[in-house]
Amino acid sequence: MASTVTRALQRTTGLTGMRFMSTAANQRTALYDLHKKHGATFGPFAGWDMPLLYADQGALDSHLHTRKHASIFDVSHMLQTRVVGKDRHKFLEHLVVADLKELPVGGSTLSLFTNENGGIEDDTIITQQKDSLYVVSNAGCADKDWAHLQKYAKIFQDKGADVEVLKIEDHSLIALQGPASQKVLEQLAGVSLSQMPFMTGQFLELSGVPCHVARSGYTGEDGFEL
Repeated sequence: MASTVTRALQRTTGLTGMRFMSTAANQRTALYDLHKKHGATFGPFAGWDMPLLYADQGALDSHLHTRKHASIFDVSHMLQTRVVGKDRHKFLEHLVVADLKELPVGGSTLSLFTNENGGIEDDTIITQQKDSLYVVSNAGCADKDWAHLQKYAKIFQDKGADVEVLKIEDHSLIALQGPASQKVLEQLAGVSLSQMPFMTGQFLELSGVPCHVARSGYTGEDGFEL
């Protein structure tokens, strides 16, 4: 399966430069045609057409394959944002339960967006990058999360804070999950990833395409998110 996944990733050139397509009904990710080529059955989720099953593989077979080998998950429907400005840590720490200023560059943390009453709005992963905070949150809460971020960014800006929240709309998000994922990705990166710990990220070229690669995921197996 490693070679199969590698070929599939190599065919989707420009991993970090693919814009989303949309229809009148639902949006489509940049990998929609690849899913369709492999006989995907689509279903609506959070305003997106997302693949559910493939022609040659049922749900249980797909699950077991991921647990034993490696599989691609198209998660481009998730909300990706970048928080910039010298007051970015103070701003985002006001909205989530995490110590972001002390997070090392390349380090990621699971966290929660909370409301004014201390209730949970959504869960999120935040990565410390050199000049920004990279935030990924759920597609089902994308509109709510974006409005939440914009609301408080405006409040901070009105008080003179140097902070801006940018929605990332020209990059796809692809998860490569399963015990063979490191071996697969090393073939594309041309470097060893054995010293890359869980919940860290770095910039790599995969078959000549610049990508941000994080060692994270929710499958219960080793995995990466590109």
